[in-house]
Parts: sequence; C-alpha cells; structure tokens
Amino acid sequence: MAAQTVASTTNSTPAANSVDLGPAAALSCRECGHRVPLGPVFACEECFGPLEIAYDFSAYDAEELRKRIEAGPANIWRYAPLLPVPADVADKPNINPGWTKLVQADNLARELGVDVGKLFVKDDSGNPTHSFKDRVVAQAIEAARAFNFTTLSCSSTGNLAGAVGAAAARAGFRSCVFIPHDLEQGKVVMAAVYGGELVGIEGNYDDVNRFCSELIGDPAGEGWGFVNVNLRPYYAEGSKTLAYEICEQLGWQLPDQLVVPIASGSQLTKIDKGLQELIKLGLVEDKPYKIFGAQAEGCSPVSVAYKAGHDVVRPQKPNTIAKSLAIGNPADGPYVLDIARRTGGAVEDVNDEQVVDAIKLLARTEGIFAETAGGVTVGVAKKLIENGLLDPSLTTVVLNTGDGLKTLDAVASDTGLTATIRPNLDSFREAGLG
Repeated sequence: MAAQTVASTTNSTPAANSVDLGPAAALSCRECGHRVPLGPVFACEECFGPLEIAYDFSAYDAEELRKRIEAGPANIWRYAPLLPVPADVADKPNINPGWTKLVQADNLARELGVDVGKLFVKDDSGNPTHSFKDRVVAQAIEAARAFNFTTLSCSSTGNLAGAVGAAAARAGFRSCVFIPHDLEQGKVVMAAVYGGELVGIEGNYDDVNRFCSELIGDPAGEGWGFVNVNLRPYYAEGSKTLAYEICEQLGWQLPDQLVVPIASGSQLTKIDKGLQELIKLGLVEDKPYKIFGAQAEGCSPVSVAYKAGHDVVRPQKPNTIAKSLAIGNPADGPYVLDIARRTGGAVEDVNDEQVVDAIKLLARTEGIFAETAGGVTVGVAKKLIENGLLDPSLTTVVLNTGDGLKTLDAVASDTGLTATIRPNLDSFREAGLG
C-alpha cells in the first residue's frame, strides 16, 4: 500500500467534531503515536506509519459492560460499545455479521493428537457472504456513512469484493470493486451478483491495491470510500470482534493458543488488539496466550521472515491455490512478526497439497467445508503440533474464515461420486455398498 495521507476529496466530509463514531476518540499512529481527528485517512502525516482507532473507554464498568454485551443482538453490534460505530448502529441497514459458531472439534482433535475438549474451530463461513470479510465491511460502511461517501470500493482477492457488494446493496450505496482478473469463478460470481460494478485488473492483488491507491488521489475517485485503504483504520476494527466472540463463547476466558491465517496480516493484529482490550477492561482474566500465523508456502513472506529471524518482510510473487491469502506484500507483516514473537507463537506455512489434505480432514471430521484459507490454518495447526510448537493439552482455537463452496476447484479433481449404480439392490451390493 502506498504510504500517503489521504483525505476525502469531497467538500461534504463533516468536521471531525461532528462525526459520531461512538467511543472512537481519534486516529493514532501505530509507530510514533501522533494523533489526528477522526477522518478518512490511513497514514500518519509525521512518519507515514499506519493509523488506527484510539478509544475512550474510561467510563466503562466491567460488570455493567459485560451485561450490556450479553443483552445485545446476536451479531457484532453486541460489541458496539467497543467499536467505532454510533450507538444506534443496530438500527441502520447493514448485513449484521458475526456471532458465528465456535465448534468444539473433538473428532479433529483425536486426528491431530490434541486433548479432547481443547480444540475449537471458529467457523466464520456462517457470515452473510460466507467469509469473515463481512465483519470488516460492516464496520467500514458505518465510517462511509459518517464521512458522506457515496461509492463503496475495495481492492480484493475475492471475499472482500463479495462482502462490499452485499453490504453496499443493503445500505443503498453504489459499489465498484477491483479484483485480480484470474480469481476463482465462484468468487467472481458471488461478487458480481449484488449488482455493483466488478472490475478485473491484469495483475496480482498487489497490482490491484496500487491502482486503488492511485485512484483515491484522482478526481475520478471523489466521493469513494475504499474500505481497505482510506477507510482502513475503521475497517480493520471489525476483526477485533472475532477475539471478542471467541472469549465470550469460551465463558469470558482467553484461549491459550490461536492459529490465524495471514493475508495482509491485519486480522491477526486486530485479534491481538481485541484480546488486549478485553484484558484492560477487566472482561477476561489476564493470562499468557500464544498467536500463531498461517500462510501458504506459495505466498509466505511473513513465514520466511519469521524463520530467518528478520524484522523486515520481503515481498513475494504469489503462486498458491490459497488465493484469498495471496498478498505478496502484506501491510501488517512486521506487526505480525512482533505479535508472534511477543506471545511466544510462531509463523508457519504449508504447501498446496497439504492445504487440500487439511480441507478434506476438517470436512470429514467436523462437517465443516473450508475454503483454501481454512485449509491453510488447519494444515499449519497440524504441522505445529507435529513439530512440538503447539501444545496439545491447551485450549486452542483455529480460524476458518470462509466457505469451501467458493474454492471448489481446489478439491474438485479427486472428489466426487463413490459409485454409479443401477436403481436396484443387486447393483447396490455389487458396488460393495451393503
């Protein structure tokens, strides 16, 4: 992503003091701490570091806040007091994602050698467009409303394009989203069906993202809210809700270990931020936890940097079936390294064959059909256990971030009919099915 400070090009953007985004107090640079008023900007004007939301949670009482959350709706807006959204967010037209299942995966645990009752899959395929991207887009669209944008846009590896299209349709925004031209057909159809404009870019995701950064600074982009560029500080906060839900679903307890897929790295960093917020607010008891990052071998810049002991993530040209994770220059890569090392976790990768095997393993043990990103996390979890890096006796949560129906090609070649028989019992028995 280009390092630049981008303000809305519309003259109708409200003054910062008129923006109602709940407990959000300002934007703060993750590198130097410089603060600026809330607005559609994503990079620090002092050091070009990434901006993120700073909050005022000083008035909250832990017990009252917990009761308020538990009485809230069964979606991410139960956590509205902890998010950059207005208090009446649940009453606005939105796709209302979240509160997806945390599946106790005992069958998978037995296969992997994990203690029964200790392994869970956070299955975000149950969201409205069947990926975790609905969480971040739901956040971004509230910021787009606050800043008077008229068009919702993004650069996407597929899932985000569909989430933006659906959320924009629901909220009455125009949408125009940009994707690499060679995405899986299932994701192309899902992004296009909502009636917005879907534009293929000749190149990979990093090329798409660079183009979007250019468009923001051009008059042609006037009035456009790019959810993962000029609205990125707000968008990224949606991933915190995964941390909130996991802890609440575990009985307001921190998990001991989490395995999280890495694309840009934003999801992993915001899950850590969410866990830290719950600790500081007194909603969970403070204890150590480890966060493990998962990448596909064909796009593993963060894993390579971690294993080499580097602090700098060198870009790669992606070549993997896990296209939703195929970001060769991940914006949050260095922060992922920091979190993995600070928490005692690690960053690991698996090859495409292992990804496919893991998709099938999760499907046949727990009845969860994951897209390739889910195959990456399950495959990495398996590898971490085999290498002794993940403790099989501790409470572990593995994330599945999307539905396998979006990436059918990954498993289609050797998955199909067990047999074809005539409609009689003799044929049934001859096929060895009795």
